[in-house]
Parts: sequence; structure tokens; C-alpha cells
Amino acid sequence: MQRFFFFLGFCGFCFLPSLEIAGRNPNVLLIMADDMGYSDLGCYGGEIETPHLDGLARDGLRFTQFYNTARCWPTRAALLTGY
Repeated sequence: MQRFFFFLGFCGFCFLPSLEIAGRNPNVLLIMADDMGYSDLGCYGGEIETPHLDGLARDGLRFTQFYNTARCWPTRAALLTGY
């Protein structure tokens, strides 16, 4: 019986951090551009000046390795419908 209460208390203790995080909503910004290459933005070494996007890249998360299919409509449909 003592093991049961220890296990129950341990499980409750494990869920405490998730309750704290559940109250905060993350800030997510997804920018989807058509026909843009890897080096078109200034933050990736492109010649076009994009100061606002460079600031977002400097203060946020940058993806340096990504893939897309030959046809882009499945990605667009998934993002727009939430599928």
C-alpha cells in the first residue's frame, strides 16, 4: 500500500511542470512565401535587404535544412485547412 501512495505522489509530482506551461501560449509566426530560394533573404546571405525579417531571424528560430515536394499545393492545403 505504501508503494501505491509513493507511486501516486511521484506521478503527481511529474505533472506539475506541465501545469505551469499549460497557462502560457507560445508566439508562433509562420511565413510562407512562393518561389523563394534559400539565399533570397538577407539573414541567409542574400543580396536583398530584409531588415525586419533579419530581426525576426536574429531573435527567433531559424531553419537551415528543409525540404519541399516538387508540387507545393499539398503543403499549402495542409497549412490552410489544418490537416
